[in-house]
Amino acid sequence: MEYFFILGSNPALSIAELLAVFSPASSKKIVGENALILDINEDIFPLELIKKLGGTIKIGILKDEVKTNNKEELLAKIIKFIDIKKISGKFNYGISYYGNNQYNLKPLAMAIKKYLRRREINSRWVSSSEPVLSSVVVEQNKLVVKGMEAVILKNNQNNFLLGQTLTVQPFKELSFRDYGRPKRDNRSGMVPPKLAQIMINLSKSKITDKILDPFCGSGTIITEAMLMGYKDIIGSDISEKAVHDTKENIEWMKDNYQLKITNFKLLNKSVFKLSKFIKPNSVKAIITEPYLGPQRGSFDVLKIIKDLEDQYAKSLHEFKKIIKEDGRVVMVWPVFNITQNMKYINPKLNEFRIVNPISSDWRSHRIIKLTNRNTIIYGRPGQKIWREIVILKK
Repeated sequence: MEYFFILGSNPALSIAELLAVFSPASSKKIVGENALILDINEDIFPLELIKKLGGTIKIGILKDEVKTNNKEELLAKIIKFIDIKKISGKFNYGISYYGNNQYNLKPLAMAIKKYLRRREINSRWVSSSEPVLSSVVVEQNKLVVKGMEAVILKNNQNNFLLGQTLTVQPFKELSFRDYGRPKRDNRSGMVPPKLAQIMINLSKSKITDKILDPFCGSGTIITEAMLMGYKDIIGSDISEKAVHDTKENIEWMKDNYQLKITNFKLLNKSVFKLSKFIKPNSVKAIITEPYLGPQRGSFDVLKIIKDLEDQYAKSLHEFKKIIKEDGRVVMVWPVFNITQNMKYINPKLNEFRIVNPISSDWRSHRIIKLTNRNTIIYGRPGQKIWREIVILKK
């Protein structure tokens, strides 16, 4: 069965996450700049899956393909998506077009409306100023549960792939977990829940594996892992306040999501001493965002880089003792976007090597943007410090 995944604002990161989650998928292809198509030979549960994919905006199923943009042919294909017998009340429908050129959706939308009117069905075309409907528009107009969003994907052969959206990213839940939690630390920075999910998936760990966040801060990675079903988690931080904040946020998550946590340990320890408290070769994945440097004000960039390189090298030396031979470290490193040239850090890797999250046969695609050392940059224009997502193995 072929499914389409509409990618987030950083397509390379979204694709890397999907390739990590669906590594056994029989075929994969990128369509345009917005979608990845996977031929998946197993049943998936889109409503549950979308809650665990931080980099995916929509999941849908491909249903047909046409080799022309003829309105009548497109209409004949798309109206097959509509189950007339199940419609009760007003029927809302929308169309999203993902392609690299302009496409006038109105004639097709009006033809669908005319088709429904002939069958005595009252309907409304849900449109927006953009050629695609956002997850917010799809959710607010209940297009998935009570209506339909048809998706048109223009592929590299100028054919139209036709699909139907099955679910969209739960933006309300993500915002609730990001801004509704009792403890947030804006001064030192906090990894967003979506990025935490992506990093957890990039670790390729199973929910039964032991995972560790040695710079847990207010606990975003830990609580997202708990929500994703992980059973064996260790959190640690040298800051007593951070450990207290993490505890509060865990209790908040328990209350709001009825979490049942079977094996969780929270340590108030320095990252440089973790091997005294965690068994050697016992951790499958270390997933973490350490201190990235000052978030505000002026500072000496070169001095900060040198200090962070020393700290990260010492941390990796400790990670080497506790991680399994086949384990992964998924770590954020800062990229300083203060001058015209971004400045990277280069800590000593201590017998680790950087893993490319995207296989070689994909890297030539124009939307796959990696650094020279095969990492992915995550950030927004105007930010002083961007995030470099680094995957390491022994």
